[in-house]
Amino acid sequence: MSKLLDPRNWASWRPFGIGLRKPNNYLELWKAFKSVKGNRRYAWRILNQGTCDGCALGTQGMRDWTMDEIHLCNIRLRLLPLNTMPALKYKALKDVSGLHGKKSAELRELGRLPYPMIRRAGEAGFTRVSWDEALDVAARHLREARFGVYLTSRGVPNENYFAAQKAVRAMGSNNVDNAARICHSPSTVALKETIGAAATTCSYTDWIGSDLIVFIGSNPSNNQPVAMKYLYHAKKAGTRIAMVNAYREPGMDRYWVPSNAESAVFGTKITDEFFGVNVGGDIGFLNGVLKHLIEKGWVDEEFVRSRTKGFDEVRQAVAAQSWESLEALSGSTRAEMLRMAELLGRARSAVLVWSMGITQHAFGEDNVRSIVNLALARGFVGRDNCGLMPIRGHSGVQGGAEMGAYATGLPGGLPINPPNATKFTDMWGFEVPSSPGLTATEMIDAAHAGELDVLISSGGNFLEVLPDPAYCREALSRLKLRVHVDIVLSSQMLVPSAGDVLLLPAQTRYEMVGGVTETSTERRIIFSPEVEGPRIGEAWPEWKIFTELAARVRPEISGKITYTGTPDIREDIERAVPFYAGIAGLRVFGDNVQYGGRHLFADGRFQTADGLAAFSPVTPPSPERPDGSFMVATRRGKQFNSMVHERRDGFNGAMREAVLMSAYDADRLGLPDGAPVELTALSSLGDRQRTYRGKVLRAPLMPGNLQIHWPEGNVLLDESRRSPDAKIPDYNALVTVKQL
Repeated sequence: MSKLLDPRNWASWRPFGIGLRKPNNYLELWKAFKSVKGNRRYAWRILNQGTCDGCALGTQGMRDWTMDEIHLCNIRLRLLPLNTMPALKYKALKDVSGLHGKKSAELRELGRLPYPMIRRAGEAGFTRVSWDEALDVAARHLREARFGVYLTSRGVPNENYFAAQKAVRAMGSNNVDNAARICHSPSTVALKETIGAAATTCSYTDWIGSDLIVFIGSNPSNNQPVAMKYLYHAKKAGTRIAMVNAYREPGMDRYWVPSNAESAVFGTKITDEFFGVNVGGDIGFLNGVLKHLIEKGWVDEEFVRSRTKGFDEVRQAVAAQSWESLEALSGSTRAEMLRMAELLGRARSAVLVWSMGITQHAFGEDNVRSIVNLALARGFVGRDNCGLMPIRGHSGVQGGAEMGAYATGLPGGLPINPPNATKFTDMWGFEVPSSPGLTATEMIDAAHAGELDVLISSGGNFLEVLPDPAYCREALSRLKLRVHVDIVLSSQMLVPSAGDVLLLPAQTRYEMVGGVTETSTERRIIFSPEVEGPRIGEAWPEWKIFTELAARVRPEISGKITYTGTPDIREDIERAVPFYAGIAGLRVFGDNVQYGGRHLFADGRFQTADGLAAFSPVTPPSPERPDGSFMVATRRGKQFNSMVHERRDGFNGAMREAVLMSAYDADRLGLPDGAPVELTALSSLGDRQRTYRGKVLRAPLMPGNLQIHWPEGNVLLDESRRSPDAKIPDYNALVTVKQL
């Protein structure tokens, strides 16, 4: 990798991109400094001694394992106030009527939740109670109740996930789910089917020096900004970068890496080749690329013959798919598909990266299967600079499912069935249910239908995360008990309920005695120690909240549920999840272990029953575009998960109410920038009409497609549209556009 300046990769000759639209990373540093006033020493210790609780790249302090350079991103800086802010004045919650209508950012800024609190049915607000009283109330409701538990990925460590899922199963249910369900569950399903492991097969070091990196429905410049430094070094090493997306993301065209002198001054051209596809058209495009690879003889026949199965069926399937149908679905052309096939065919190595632009569809599993087919056809698995990477957006997503906090999976990702339930029954000493539980979306459905009594939500906000907020609000209001475990206030806590509502204050990962671990995108289990600093009221670690609650519900087995601390939990994890071997020995800052090593399947065998990877014949979905309609996708702006940090996106200038539209469509409809429009979803729920009002912003978007911000755009989404296996919601909708 060259250390010399390389003007060929420069984004601009203007120093620091002066006058160009781009985020001001140095202003972000100043904002972070101001936001932690009064706790700056503690914030500095978190940055230097803690494992990042933002995206799942997994930096330790401000370093990582990909390069020996300082590594810090805006997402982590923006999360600092949550970890350092003082407690809210709990008496202000005595009457919450004045808080209704406030934005989530305003609620968070009130401060940390310091004490257990309860709002009884019909009361105006919350009153403080002791932990004993709060747990007794919850336990009394939970006995014999129909209940569900949801855990967000908000900085939640492996120890919390593992203890929580074990506690739920001790209480007699598999109704436990986490944020991985609405992020990468289609990846989990498809990867297990095809290669036997629901994880990234490579490491970030494989980006640097690879011939090609392909981003499909993924935008790390917004969602994993630390990764942009890896791409800078990959470009220096000669790697070409391609992007398959409906929108040519400005941050993926050019990016200014603030901690690298060359990139900070001149910026870096990131994407070399862009391939525009319709929202929902990925299968049409990817199958067309595979069709070309086969017809041109660019398939790695030796790899396919010796390490895979099912290729003949896939060959026949794509041969039967006409170019006209693939073009109609994808919005691309046969020539563009050939151009992508040539890039893959000439590359000796490649990494295929995807995210929620691929997974959050009613056919998300097939989207992922189509990507896997391409990688297997070229043999891009199990060796240097190659791999399949479902890049994670949150530090808790990978570990959440592997710890078993999943309605359809036990620890280690084992499917829920009688033999596996018996295995954990014998291991833990209490009966583990043998049939799958309710997923997150099914819990809301059950609550709405009056078929769920209690919902425990650790972090998260269903009103912002799931489709159709009105439907979610109705569901939350019908429960006999809601228990919200969190560090700050959220809007879903304020929804009046038919029963009691409990608020239980949680600790951050940096406050937990004994330290905790997280699992990064590249399968690295990283220790994060307790960081010295102020502590908030009576906040407990979540692992303790769940296990103490289960012990009260089932006192006869309390000794089999509770722990002495996080080291005790890590020992239990190592017993339950064999491929997490080494987690029990992680004790000090910097300790880590990467399960599977740099590459999975480096020995040539996959984690399937016969050791072979499986190709999947994928039938493209039928285009659903009546004349005059648009497919709208929900996008992220300046935010982390549903936590919006700025109303304006520094990359494209879009305000939160922006309706991104191609110049072609805007001209055709006579809509200038700023024109107010109303989007109306073509499908409806009963008598409810779903509409969204915003303002047009022209953008490099495929004609016939729109983008609006998430979670604001969730009002358009049909909550009943989900993928068949993973049951992930579809975060896209067919709409009409009317100028106001």
